[in-house]
Amino acid sequence: MKKAVIVLSGGLDSTTCMGIAKEKGYDLYPITFHYGQRHNREVEQAEKVAHFYDAPEHRIVDVQFLQHIGGSALTDESMEVRTDGVEEEVPSTYVPARNMIFLALASAYAEVIGAEAIYIGVSAVDYSGYPDCRPEFISSMGKTVNLATKAGTSGDNLVIQAPLMHLTKKETIEEGVRLAVPYELTTSCYLGEEKACGECDSCRLRLKGFEEADKEDPILYAKR
Repeated sequence: MKKAVIVLSGGLDSTTCMGIAKEKGYDLYPITFHYGQRHNREVEQAEKVAHFYDAPEHRIVDVQFLQHIGGSALTDESMEVRTDGVEEEVPSTYVPARNMIFLALASAYAEVIGAEAIYIGVSAVDYSGYPDCRPEFISSMGKTVNLATKAGTSGDNLVIQAPLMHLTKKETIEEGVRLAVPYELTTSCYLGEEKACGECDSCRLRLKGFEEADKEDPILYAKR
């Protein structure tokens, strides 16, 4: 059976990638990163998603050095997570080089287990403006991964799949509903409470997507 590594945050997009990769016939090997984020909720939800999909292995990798680097409201508690609307510039919740670090580690894991694909749920349409969610970055990282690995240099290329790259949040949700993705197990809120705040960038984009898809978001919100 062919294998795929899924960068699984426990959020809506990465969980949709689990459903897409499963439909493509892959054995799913999710990898989740504990990077010193404000809360553990996304790691906890990722574990539930991995269990839902009967993943043969779910790696949780500690990269909390990102917390010590700082520079992001998600890792530095002296910075505030804004809840006054979607930020127009690169937002304070951007974690410097996060996806580059995640994909580098995911590629090492993929090489070890003999996976042929790495799935990541980035989008350049309805997103918060993070530079490491752009197609130019994913394309460049795909080339770098194959230059830097034994698998790549021996002809067993690893392919970075970003199937949501050109989808709106509405279209992502519609695809996830078609695939019976367990959105009730996911979390998107930057604050990590039992009830999502409904006001941070991530909550607003998620709620907008469900509204446009004419679907009910199955998670609980403090405000909607």
